[in-house]
Formats: sequence, C-alpha cells, structure tokens
Amino acid sequence: MATSRPVAVVSGSSSGIGAAIAARLLEDGWAVTGLDRAPPTLTAAHFTSLSVDLADGEALAKCLGPIAEPGALVHAAGFMRVAPLGTLDAAEGAAMWRIHVDAACRLADLLAPRMTSGGRIVVVGSRTAAGAAGRSQYAASKAALTGLARSWAIELAPRGITVNVIAPGATDTPMLRDPARGSVAPRLPPIGRFVRPQEVAALAAFLLGPEAGAITGQQILVCGGASL
Repeated sequence: MATSRPVAVVSGSSSGIGAAIAARLLEDGWAVTGLDRAPPTLTAAHFTSLSVDLADGEALAKCLGPIAEPGALVHAAGFMRVAPLGTLDAAEGAAMWRIHVDAACRLADLLAPRMTSGGRIVVVGSRTAAGAAGRSQYAASKAALTGLARSWAIELAPRGITVNVIAPGATDTPMLRDPARGSVAPRLPPIGRFVRPQEVAALAAFLLGPEAGAITGQQILVCGGASL
C-alpha cells in the first residue's frame, strides 16, 4: 500500500541554497511546497510552487491554509545588502529584517501549531551573524534567527519538534555574485573553495530526518573552516 509523502515547506526554493534543499528533500521522499516570488526552477511530480510575497502576512496565511499537517519547515529565503557605517540604508535594513526575521516568525507561527510529533524546523542563517565589517544590518538580521530558533526549540521540545539554524559561510550561489555586495567581496574559505549548496542541503536533510531527533536549538556552521 502506497503511503503519502510528508510535506516540507521551503521558502526561497527557486534559487541557491533553498533550491538545493528542495531538490534534496524531493530525492529523499518528501513532498515539497516551495514559497517564492520568483518563478520556480524545479519540476517534479511532488513539488508544488506557490508564488507569494513572504512579507505579506495575509497572502502567506491564505496560500498555506490547505497544508494541514506539515512535516517540516525550512526558511531559506534571503538576500544581502552591504554598507559601512555612515552610509547605512534604513530601508534596505528593514527589508532584510522582514524577509529573514519577520517571515520566519510568520511561517513558524502558521505552521508549527499544525505539526505533529516529529516535526522539524530549519532556518538558514549565516556565519556572518557573528559580525562582519560592512555587513552589520545583514549580520543583525541573521543573528536574530538564533534567538528565535532557541526560543522555539524550548517551546516545541515537549511536542517532539526540533528547531535548528544552519549557518553557511560563503556559498557558491547567485547571492555570492550579486552586484549589490559592492566592494564587500566574499573570502575563500581555508578549504580552498566555496561551500556548495548541496553540502548545506545534505545537512538540512539530516536535521529534518528521524536520526536528528535529539538535536534542537543549535546553530550549526558550514563554513569550510572560515570560522577557525
């Protein structure tokens, strides 16, 4: 008898780390619902793409309404804007906060109450959360995710739901080559290459699986030795 696939909701599934995570979860037997403003780049029998602005709480609640018992939530959507002190752009800072932090809150608030025991939440943060010159607004929005995740982990532990943050270093994605980075160029990690999105996806797949049930409230770095 065929069994239904567990549903994973993945934001930012059209590009970069989000796309790699969505693809890996599909390989592992999940049904994936992707949330993006950009057109989908994945085509698979068990992949559903929903076009939505993560900053629009009403639209988000409407499109996620039919998902009764999500097995996992992965918040991978994000972008980077950089500026040194003296040229900080308040609008850019607020936009990063809305996508990185506010959207994480909306997604978890909508989906966590519907999860059964064994549910999983993974948020994609950044090694930059520890601080980096010229990236203060981005770093602040990513650092906030650890506080959220640890708080949710404590709250959801009695229900058997785990919450963790994956914090990648410089990863070979379109964000790495975004002209908006300006003069803040990525640094090559000690391993001699950038992190591959598939490597981050492999960790996400493990954290979403049954063998990671005792890992919760953690920030796990995937940085190629950059934090050493």
